[in-house]
Amino acid sequence: MRPVYHPDQKDITLAGVLYALGDPIRIEIVKLLVEKGELPCAAFDLSVAKSTMSHHFKLLRDAGVLYCRKQGTQHLNSLRSEDLEARFPGLLESILKSAERCAASQGRG
Repeated sequence: MRPVYHPDQKDITLAGVLYALGDPIRIEIVKLLVEKGELPCAAFDLSVAKSTMSHHFKLLRDAGVLYCRKQGTQHLNSLRSEDLEARFPGLLESILKSAERCAASQGRG
């Protein structure tokens, strides 16, 4: 099994993080990880195809938002909160609050 790529903290870019968090499905993934902590891929029931979920996880990993570790046959995902906070203080919290406000204003909150 090949190793999963994770950028070094110094290589996490603002543009990459903003792009990764610019999709509603990826925001939902991040919100679930904030609420529940480390989760296996199977715990995300977001009504999209498995291949689409894999694409979203890869984008989040490549941007430095998620860390994925393999345990047996599972991939366990967690937020790289400390790395993101060190690179861009307050960014993740600000994006999540903004997403909540948008969802509430659209009657989804």
